[in-house]
Amino acid sequence: MTARVLMVQGASSSAGKSLLVAGLCRCFARRGIDVAPFKAQNMSNNAAVCPDGSEIGRAQAVQALAAGVQLSADLNPVLIKPEADTRSQVIVMGRPFKTLGAVEYYDYKQILWGYVTAALDRLRSDHALVIVEGAGSPVELNLKENDIVNMAVARYAQAAVLLVGDIDRGGIFAQLLGTLWLLQPEERQLVRGLVVNKFRGDPALFDEGIQILEQKSGLPVLGVIPYLENLLIPEEDAVALESSAFSAANAKSEGIDIAIIHLPRISNFDDFDPFRFDPGVRVRYVHDPRELRQPDAIILPGTKSTSADLEWLRLSGLAELILEFARQGGAIAGICGGYQMLGTALRDPQQVESRIETTPGLGLLPVETVFAQDKATYQARARISAASGWMSALNGASIEGYEIHMGRTESTTTWLEILQRNAQPVRFPDGAASPDGRIWGCYLHGLFTNLQMRHAWLTSLGWRATPANLSNSTTPSVQPTAQNSFDRLADALEATLDMSLLEKIIWEN
Repeated sequence: MTARVLMVQGASSSAGKSLLVAGLCRCFARRGIDVAPFKAQNMSNNAAVCPDGSEIGRAQAVQALAAGVQLSADLNPVLIKPEADTRSQVIVMGRPFKTLGAVEYYDYKQILWGYVTAALDRLRSDHALVIVEGAGSPVELNLKENDIVNMAVARYAQAAVLLVGDIDRGGIFAQLLGTLWLLQPEERQLVRGLVVNKFRGDPALFDEGIQILEQKSGLPVLGVIPYLENLLIPEEDAVALESSAFSAANAKSEGIDIAIIHLPRISNFDDFDPFRFDPGVRVRYVHDPRELRQPDAIILPGTKSTSADLEWLRLSGLAELILEFARQGGAIAGICGGYQMLGTALRDPQQVESRIETTPGLGLLPVETVFAQDKATYQARARISAASGWMSALNGASIEGYEIHMGRTESTTTWLEILQRNAQPVRFPDGAASPDGRIWGCYLHGLFTNLQMRHAWLTSLGWRATPANLSNSTTPSVQPTAQNSFDRLADALEATLDMSLLEKIIWEN
């Protein structure tokens, strides 16, 4: 079996490609079609861990969840995780490949292209339909020569391409028609339809716009998709944190106030999405000392470059404010890189992260981290083992999450015991906490999806777990909530896209 291939390309970054692919995966999965997502190359520090421990972009993990297929590195064979402005860790088939500068990366194009095509071939042999997501725009002319993610993939698979424009940011005609004009003739022939995304208001107001697009492009407009708000689906990368819509969705005027430090290289910030489901909890992302104010708790999140972001924390003035907050008895949590920052020192004898051999930590937990070349990527199950503080009420409870980190942190105050990694039994201590439990950290991403733990910590901050709060909160996993959002997204696509024409484009191409 060789699957049909539909490709979604955008006229710009943030045109809504990732969400559209997730929605289309859901549409076709509901119709009984064996569908899988694919993105040749993703650039994001928001990652997911597959059952075998391989690492892929969060967007492809979300799309796989929408499609109902198992996570695998074939869904995203190349993942670029920025560590600095000009340097990134390159993940190939789910495992660290090299750390490369922007110019060096292009020297490996042919090697990476081989992994891309092999992964796509495997998906096509295993499924009936593969829906491919492009990256950015296919007509970044200074980058096209080294393209392994947009038209290069479309040409290889002879995919039917949908070109998506973002009308919310304006300039929809220039976006779509300009992109078509800049494509090579053989590339333009692969584009089978246009999609107008993120429309606010009555779509009938754009009827004339559809006519203009179709007349000038010679292509059908498959639909005008409305701007969909409050979809409880994890964001692809940290660009979303700059959005006022994202801030509004997370901020509430009253209740427990949690300030999450928006580190320059923040990663896996979807760790904190579950707080959006709890009435009386407000989440803020803080990048400037003036924004911190007096929260009920501060969270230091994961980061792709712990040492560099710790230096930024000091230079920005936020480090001193966090230390003062701790001196006043404030509650502070650190996840992964944030946990490493809370310790006494970061040691890097092999220069894995930086050229500095030892970086002082914030000194809020009695732990030291030593970076190493080996990267830990696991789906994990752990048991809480704590005799004091708010965690003591959960002593013996089991929680689930995942690990993505480089380095090992030694602690004498562990409160977690990892019992399983990638379905294999282990016994491994994790985490550290102050005697009163006000300051704590661990490596386990996704721990706030565990309802009992999340509510226990919120309660220690003064949150009141009323029956109304509990009935409105998410279940122990956020997956059912995401599934409802996938169905809502698919319903919207089926109501606004010409699905009959789309099926004809796919199956008669």
